[in-house]
Amino acid sequence: QVQLVESGGGLVQAGDSLRLSCAASGRTFRSYDMGWFRQDAGKEREFVGFISWNGGSTAYADSVKGRFTISRDDAKNTVYLQMNSLKPEDTAVYYCAARNRFTLVPMPGGFSSWGQGTQVTVSS
Repeated sequence: QVQLVESGGGLVQAGDSLRLSCAASGRTFRSYDMGWFRQDAGKEREFVGFISWNGGSTAYADSVKGRFTISRDDAKNTVYLQMNSLKPEDTAVYYCAARNRFTLVPMPGGFSSWGQGTQVTVSS
C-alpha cells in the first residue's frame, strides 16, 4: 500500500481559495487512481473527486464541480486539490485516498489507502 500525507488545510473566509496537497510514498505512484473525500462532524464521508492514474480522467461531486480541481504531479508523487470560491458548507476534514488502477470496483469505491486528513474551515 501507499502512505499518504495531506497538508494545506486551514481557516479561510467564504470566497477564498485554498490548495491541498497529498504526498505519497513509494515508487509506484503512477499505479494509483487518487481521490479526495471529506467528512464534517456528524456527517458521512463524502466523495469530492478523483483523478485517474495517468491524469487522463477526472470526476467531481456536483457540490464542488466548477469550483474544485484535482491535479497530480507524478515527479513529486503528489496530488492536489485546488479549491476556489469556498463556501461554509465546504468545511470538513479532507482526506486523500489511493486505489490501484486495476481495481474493478466502480468509482468512488475501491480506495484502500487513506491519509490522516487535514481540516478546512470556511467562515461566513
